[in-house]
Amino acid sequence: MSWRTESSRSIYENRWIAVREDSVSGPAGAGIYGVVRMQHPAVFVVAVDAHDRVCLVALERYPTGNRSIEVPAGGTDGESPRDAAERELREETGLQASEFTEIGFMYALNGIADAPEHVFLATGLTPIPADATERREEGIDEVSWVPFPEVLRMIRDGAISDGETIAALMFAAIHLGRVN
Repeated sequence: MSWRTESSRSIYENRWIAVREDSVSGPAGAGIYGVVRMQHPAVFVVAVDAHDRVCLVALERYPTGNRSIEVPAGGTDGESPRDAAERELREETGLQASEFTEIGFMYALNGIADAPEHVFLATGLTPIPADATERREEGIDEVSWVPFPEVLRMIRDGAISDGETIAALMFAAIHLGRVN
C-alpha cells in the first residue's frame, strides 16, 4: 500500500461514530487525512413481497435537510448483522420475513469513512403488530410498496437519491436477475 500513517489523534467520538485525524504520507506526499469510523456496521434490508413490490420508507435526513426515500436500514448496535436486519425491518415497517438472505457487503464513503455495511434481501413477508412510536422515533413518516421496475425508474429519475439505498437495490436487482 502506498499510504503510511505517521501519527493519529482522536477528534470526536459518540456511540455511533468516531472521528480521527491522521498525518499521512501518500501518493501525493505528506498530508492530513480525516477519517470517520462507524462504531458498528450498518444493515440495509431490501424487502420484496410476493407481488414483486419493494418496501420503502420515507424520512427527513438532518445532514442534508431533505426528505429521503430509502430501504429500511440502521446500525447493528453490537448484534449480528442478520439480527439487526430483522430488528430494523420490524421497527421501521412492522414486517417480519420468513427468509433473510445476505446479498451484499459494501463500504459507505470509503474515501473518508470506515463504514462497513451488510445488505439483506427479505422475502416471505408478513405484518406484525407494530409500535408506531418506533417509526416516529426513527423519523419515518411513510412506508410504501413500490413495484420493482418503478423503484428502478425512481433511481433513474432522482426520486431515490440515497447512495446506500441505490447500492442495496442494485445488489437486489443482481440477485433477482433484473440486470445482466
